Amino acid sequence: MSAELTTELETAVTGEVAPDAPPAIVPAGSTPRAQATLTRRASLTAAASLLDYGVKAGVSLVLTPVLVHGLGRTIYGMWEMLGRLGSYMSATDGRPTEALRLVIAQHQTGDDDDLKQRYIGASIVVWAIMLPVILIAGAVLAFWIAPSLTKAPPDMRSAVSLTVVMIVLTFMLSSLAQVPESVLRGMNLGYRRMGLQSSLNILGGICAALAVWGGFGLVGLGGAQIIRAGATGIVFWLMVKKYVPWFKAARPTRPEVKALLGMSVWLAVGDGLAKILLASDVLILGSVVAPALVTTYALSSYAARTAVGIHVFTAGAAIPGLGGLLGRGEMVRANKARHELLLLTWLFATIVGAAILLWNHSFVSLWVGARNYAGPWVDLLIVLACVQTMFIRTESYVIDATLQPKLRVIVAAAAAVLTITLSIWLTHTFGLIGLSVGIILGRLVQTVAYPILVRRCLGSVQGTGGGALRALQLTVVTGTIFGLAAWLGNRFVAPSWPLWLIGVGLSLPTVAAAALALGTTAAERKSLMGRARTLRAKKRPS
Repeated sequence: MSAELTTELETAVTGEVAPDAPPAIVPAGSTPRAQATLTRRASLTAAASLLDYGVKAGVSLVLTPVLVHGLGRTIYGMWEMLGRLGSYMSATDGRPTEALRLVIAQHQTGDDDDLKQRYIGASIVVWAIMLPVILIAGAVLAFWIAPSLTKAPPDMRSAVSLTVVMIVLTFMLSSLAQVPESVLRGMNLGYRRMGLQSSLNILGGICAALAVWGGFGLVGLGGAQIIRAGATGIVFWLMVKKYVPWFKAARPTRPEVKALLGMSVWLAVGDGLAKILLASDVLILGSVVAPALVTTYALSSYAARTAVGIHVFTAGAAIPGLGGLLGRGEMVRANKARHELLLLTWLFATIVGAAILLWNHSFVSLWVGARNYAGPWVDLLIVLACVQTMFIRTESYVIDATLQPKLRVIVAAAAAVLTITLSIWLTHTFGLIGLSVGIILGRLVQTVAYPILVRRCLGSVQGTGGGALRALQLTVVTGTIFGLAAWLGNRFVAPSWPLWLIGVGLSLPTVAAAALALGTTAAERKSLMGRARTLRAKKRPS
């Protein structure tokens, strides 16, 4: 389940999972009713995503010690590696559902239901076109790459191959399930699934635990994923029929298939590159050093990866609203939305990053034992890499909302080459620390280029915040808080869960207050408070 959770975080880079940052999607200037409605829809979508992700993270929290003890450190590390390999499959279907979500988002207020239905049909046609690619790629992963990369002993090579086959089947089922899910998210109705997906996550966790307790090992875990994917597909198809009356697939025209395929290909390439950038760490570590060290790295980075997931499942909920602004050509409001989204990203990254630096040593020690903690320097580098990821994700969402993913993909390709090269070289020399440094240095290409691409797509608007001096100020504030948190976290380890919970509960509001006081202006604090009041409005979404 931990590998599955990581995979979900990685696939979210293309907006597959809708997040929130409610304030960001409706900048000031709209009518109060429209602002409240759109903001409330985004916040409800975010609440549903956060509930689902929170349950998934909770299931993983409970299940991971079961997997580590039931499988052993080496086989658990292999499971993490197989999960990352499986995440590469998401690029092989052409990402038609992601393109569908973006198109539906820009037409969500239009009355041309026939057009939307034809694009649903086009997404299924694109998926069918890419099916041979899925099967060929899955066979290569299962019978050639996976057994060698995981260093599986001869008696386990069959089990590894069969597990990958099951992961590929899971991916195929999930791809079809994402058609109705993409329509719901594109229509800003993602909140309608609240609670249902959480139940499916619990079902998946129970199946995984039973597989390990029953002694079915890796193959059993693969089977548990298939069960959950099939149940998820059924639930979403029923749900979208209830809440989107016009939902059905219509015969698309050739130009519509061509248009969706063209955008899907760029999204697929971008998603594949994202997987290389985000999933290669475990694969490099396991192949260069040993799968057992993957366990240490995966468990030590669990809290940071969960934080990235929370951000992903909140920032993306803003994108349907932002797509609507772009579709209407309201660039000033879109720029203001982006600025608020970046500000919220900074605030979240600072608060949660500091909490992780303070309490992750204690968390890992209490959760799975102190020997699975990678050390304070690796901890700091993991947090910095995750903060970097949050900002890259935010800007990539904005670029994709403009329906111009080609620019992002070109930059990601350069970043992927540099990241892989540096990570392999530095891991050989410095182990875990080298791996983390290689990831951060390689992805600086995206950190620098994405804001430039966003300004190119949206245009430059005065008075929307930002600028190099402002970014430097926020960096200094975050660096100071992180430095103090890392120093304190290395000097105190909570001896029990109650003390850990009390410490986390006290540190979060303390860091939040410090970050708001030192890093935000009075106008920004007023804007954030205004958004909070909007979210508390008593109006129901239409």
